[in-house]
Amino acid sequence: MKMILAVMYREYRIRTTSLTWLFYDMFMPLTYLLIFGIGFESAFAGGVAVAGDRMGYNAFFLAGVLSMASFGIAINTAYGFFVDRDNGIFYEFLTYPMTRSEFLVGKILFNSLLALVQAAITITLGAVLLGLALRWDLIGLVAFGQVLGTAGWFFFLTTFAIRIRRNDMFNTFLNVAYFVLMFGSSMFYPVESLPRWLQAVSFVNPLTWHTDVLRYATIGAGAAEVVALEGAAFLCFLAVSFALAVQTIRNPLRA
Repeated sequence: MKMILAVMYREYRIRTTSLTWLFYDMFMPLTYLLIFGIGFESAFAGGVAVAGDRMGYNAFFLAGVLSMASFGIAINTAYGFFVDRDNGIFYEFLTYPMTRSEFLVGKILFNSLLALVQAAITITLGAVLLGLALRWDLIGLVAFGQVLGTAGWFFFLTTFAIRIRRNDMFNTFLNVAYFVLMFGSSMFYPVESLPRWLQAVSFVNPLTWHTDVLRYATIGAGAAEVVALEGAAFLCFLAVSFALAVQTIRNPLRA
């Protein structure tokens, strides 16, 4: 546990070296919600329908913003491997008396806490400024979803961050993956409104699973049985991603 706390403390020091960057992490999701949500709220004057329930676009988009924020934190954390590898600290860390799992868990625990604070700010101010009717009785599920969602994407991206040696190649991979995952999901629009081929992509997209769980947890949208299956699928994605990340970091020179 001591080594996990040490890694968490290092992540904290990295984040607090730039208060501007920390402010960006905390409030940018709210900015997305205010700018895009308000803009599309007028475009979708009749609201959007999810599993037969109709709601305003602001309420619908809230889960998408939270999911996007988790993915963004995971990207920033995974990208840190490039900085650590360039200055040699990454390989020095691997010589310390801690397991590879402890190293990864320490990194993601701090950033999951960051995701929780970020979500609390977004949800609270979203409710106050936009008058969103939220399911406060399910707020615990939101916290659970943010922590596991951030962890799942971090472990997934870590495998590629360690295996890909060139910074430009990793940035290209991130941009392509983010574009495909984001627009092939339920983040911006209901899956039911998509063409059939894109619906098929969305149904097997972990970003859709994560977003749908958060949408159910924030506003109660969606069928509970379907959301439960999507949550279970994301847990499998998290477990496989963690196993691959640990396996990759055990032999970083061969990856």
